[in-house]
Amino acid sequence: MAPATESSAKTRRRQELRDFLMSRRARISPTDAGLPDGGARRRTPGLRREEVAVLAGVGASWYQWLEQGRDITVSPQVLDAVARVLRLSATERRHLYVLAGLNPPQPETDLPDPDYLREGLHRLIDAWMPFPAHIMDAYWNTIVHNEAARLVMGYGQPGVSSNCVVAFFTDPVYRARAKSWERIAPWVVAQYRAAWSERPHDEGYAEVVREATELSEEFAELWALGDVRAGGQLVKEMEHPRVGALFFESTQLRVPARPDLTIVLHNPVPETDTAAKLERLMSPEDRRDGMYSVAG
Repeated sequence: MAPATESSAKTRRRQELRDFLMSRRARISPTDAGLPDGGARRRTPGLRREEVAVLAGVGASWYQWLEQGRDITVSPQVLDAVARVLRLSATERRHLYVLAGLNPPQPETDLPDPDYLREGLHRLIDAWMPFPAHIMDAYWNTIVHNEAARLVMGYGQPGVSSNCVVAFFTDPVYRARAKSWERIAPWVVAQYRAAWSERPHDEGYAEVVREATELSEEFAELWALGDVRAGGQLVKEMEHPRVGALFFESTQLRVPARPDLTIVLHNPVPETDTAAKLERLMSPEDRRDGMYSVAG
């Protein structure tokens, strides 16, 4: 970015910070904040700057400079105090960090109805049928999958890890069917390292790495390379015992309202007969005639 562009972007961000803080304190009444309302002496609704400063435990001049967008030192602790006084939501708190020029904290769930979201995500992957789909948590544990993912990729087998990284390297059914296994294995490991880098102090990732390292020399060798790759889209080739070769574009989609969840959708590669094969494989007739173990 050119210096002039950087300067204009910084100026715009400071103006947005000013407008954002003014609008947030305007919606908090003194009564809500536990202060006297001031009666007729208060010309405008909401909290005054000095009141925000007192409640947040910061100097009045410092808060005024913050709201004016001046180039001052800002700490996460002080921003959190201001966010608490202004009763910011998790999303608004992250926005405040960005406007103040700090790295935002990890997203938090900020949902009015988490049960409805969970049910909606179930409906989403079921509606993706006859194409495979599953949902992973932050550590890549599969928390739900549709029937196509079970029949095509062997998800949900007894005795197989629900963690996608561990299963990728240890599940013999998936390994036998994934004709592109050697090509995408380095990408899977590099993408997992990138996921961990977003939460560097989260020991849950370390547990998965330790388990995969103990169970798979191939994983250990790839992990030792230290490669990092952003998640996105992979092209996979699977060989199914009933319908033969299947080609997928595997796409990871983050859920903004639940940043700890990732939806993984497998879409047939264009100009292949994968879609037709999946339609046949998932048809009631074929499934009735082909009752077989997923390991077949």
